[in-house]
Amino acid sequence: MNAETELAISRDRLEDYLGKPRESSTWLKITQKMIDAFADATFDHQFIHVDPERAKFSPFGSTVAHGFLTLSLIPKLMESVPLIPAGVIMAVNYGLNRVRFPSPVKVGSEIRAVATLLKVSSPASDRVLMTSEVVVQIKGQDKPAVVAESLALLVFA
Repeated sequence: MNAETELAISRDRLEDYLGKPRESSTWLKITQKMIDAFADATFDHQFIHVDPERAKFSPFGSTVAHGFLTLSLIPKLMESVPLIPAGVIMAVNYGLNRVRFPSPVKVGSEIRAVATLLKVSSPASDRVLMTSEVVVQIKGQDKPAVVAESLALLVFA
């Protein structure tokens, strides 16, 4: 981790952030180019994602991002509001406990994330496991694109 991404808090102060939402500061626009690149990387070329003409006649009226594309953007969305205390040498995506995709993300939509720290535990003396609820919002919509319980493992020197 570099000094630009570290917060001026100690490991012992992580619990002060329990239940306090951290909202990403910027919106990210989902483009057809992003959707197409994800389709190529995952071999998921379903028309609803990659064929704008055919997708016009779907219930969505346009192409939509893959749910897993939206999910995979969470680290990018949260980079403006990191919760990584001093002394961390590595932060690792440790997985997910639960994921739901309540609403599709249409091409051209803008998304951002709000994360709320739910739990902090120490599986080892040099590690902290943080469990957070992450909600990916779609600009102008009440229903979120993703609701996930995300796990991050922090490793200390």
